[in-house]
Amino acid sequence: MIPRYTRPEMASIWEPQTRFKIWFEIEAHAADALAELGTIPKQAAKTVWEKAKNATFDVARIDEIERETKHDVIAFLTHLAEIVGPEARFVHQGMTSSDVLDTCLNVQLTRAADLLLADLDKVLAALKKRAFEHKMTPTIGRSHGIHAEPVTFGLKLAYAYAEFSRAKERLIAARKEVATCAISGAVGTFAQIDPRVEAHVAKAMGLVPEPISTQVIPRDRHAMYFSTLGVIASSVERLAVEIRHMQRTEVLEAEEFFSEGQKGSSAMPHKRNPVLSENLTGLSRMVRAYVTPALENVVLWHERDISHSSAERMMGPDATVTLDFALVRLAGLIDKLLVYPANMQKNLDRLGGLVHSQRVLLALTQKGASREDAYKLVQRNAMPVWRGEGDFLLLLKKDAEVKKYLSDAEIEEQFDLGYHLKHVDTIFKRVFGEA
Repeated sequence: MIPRYTRPEMASIWEPQTRFKIWFEIEAHAADALAELGTIPKQAAKTVWEKAKNATFDVARIDEIERETKHDVIAFLTHLAEIVGPEARFVHQGMTSSDVLDTCLNVQLTRAADLLLADLDKVLAALKKRAFEHKMTPTIGRSHGIHAEPVTFGLKLAYAYAEFSRAKERLIAARKEVATCAISGAVGTFAQIDPRVEAHVAKAMGLVPEPISTQVIPRDRHAMYFSTLGVIASSVERLAVEIRHMQRTEVLEAEEFFSEGQKGSSAMPHKRNPVLSENLTGLSRMVRAYVTPALENVVLWHERDISHSSAERMMGPDATVTLDFALVRLAGLIDKLLVYPANMQKNLDRLGGLVHSQRVLLALTQKGASREDAYKLVQRNAMPVWRGEGDFLLLLKKDAEVKKYLSDAEIEEQFDLGYHLKHVDTIFKRVFGEA
């Protein structure tokens, strides 16, 4: 985790103290269940809670023990015994390290997902607000980066809103999929521990029992989780790249908010650069970078190996922390985005009416011209305009072959901007609902 791109609430989920607190809760809840089953004394389970519930675990001490034992869970249990005393011998009865590690990881991932879902709500709120603000603000639609036909800036934002709505649905599903608990013993057979212990711990930790595990919870669950984060990151970058293009000097249809005292360049005082959007592009790349190791972690030897462990120690914190920061930054960027309708109209008019070429093409076919002939007639009048050698409407009116099919009034009718925007309300209702 890089402090520059880390928000405290998400970072706290991955701090050692939080991790050890979760480990303790897993062990203590398991002790409660074991006590109810008569496997260990009830007083022992009670003592574990009384002695360690409010304890601050000594991270340095645990690290010291681990340097000797070369085992993180054993190091923690040794330190826990120093806090609890003799009754600590009843902790971890019939359990294996992965019961603690995997259940803890899934608790952390579900908590992280909850924060990310809240972040997505902020992005959605900002997009909805600005989409309705510019619902009917006309701008040029582009395909291959080239002027195509008119759209509205509100539609661009509505597209992003729909995309992030799908992202939210996927993350809810990914959270559910990863929210499982395994307290099933060395190879997942419950040979040394009753399945009722797992059920008790799962309920206490806000999880559900893993239907079948080996020594580990199946990593296809985690692969789906991190893949979902990667898709969300791609959506972040798609919108960021759109803003970067719109802020180009030759376009300047929108730009990032530029605050008082902000500097754009160490060399050129005039610069106002899309630094937030460029930053989001870079952060998105890092989140996606963890998708491949998550997929590769699915492939473990037999009932378990630890080839997944080192990767997860990095990808769990880094991917969630980075995406958390990126989503909050994106929400702020959209909320404060400077929009220039006059420039949008200027760019819309830049090609001298060529954006209406399809309407003219269709009008000609409706009047009896073959599609091939209509295309030739429209294109031969469009190309001079493309080269800056005339006005499309005037050239069409002067074309004798075009006039065989269309009157001046009928030609002019095809240049109505409102025609292109007549279904904006329909699209908005599909995206945002009737309200």
